[in-house]
Amino acid sequence: MDTRTESSVIIGRHGFARWRPVAYWLATAAVAGELALGGIWDIARLPFVADLMTGLGYPSYFLVLLGTWKVLGAFALLIPGHALLKEWAYAGAFFTYTGAIASHLTTGYAVGEVGLLAVLTILTVLSWALRPASRRTLRQTSAAPLVTASATPRASRTLSG
Repeated sequence: MDTRTESSVIIGRHGFARWRPVAYWLATAAVAGELALGGIWDIARLPFVADLMTGLGYPSYFLVLLGTWKVLGAFALLIPGHALLKEWAYAGAFFTYTGAIASHLTTGYAVGEVGLLAVLTILTVLSWALRPASRRTLRQTSAAPLVTASATPRASRTLSG
């Protein structure tokens, strides 16, 4: 391999490794902050939030349910450990944001919020993808290649009739 190419790969890999935790925490803080603040606003049934939900066709009691799960999801994303709980929180945030996008687009109500919801969806996926091994349900202990069926030795077969 060419020395210049090899060194740029190493630098690129180490540069990303250094910025990965920063990108993870920025995305996670944004998602958790929105979940917590939005959840509190939902639980408090602030007038502009209640008007938005009514305009989308949801009953007012849905705000308390959604808000409670948002606050719990924000908490789950920030506490250490509990990887399976974090997976559920990521799924809940993803479903919340994509469901909100679908609600806005199908009703035509406050369509201007779709851009922000799309950004929050992307940040949720980014946070999930960049999470460290300690926050994953399946820990990858090595980068060893997978052994495929074609790579395993086969016993000789004979056809019997």
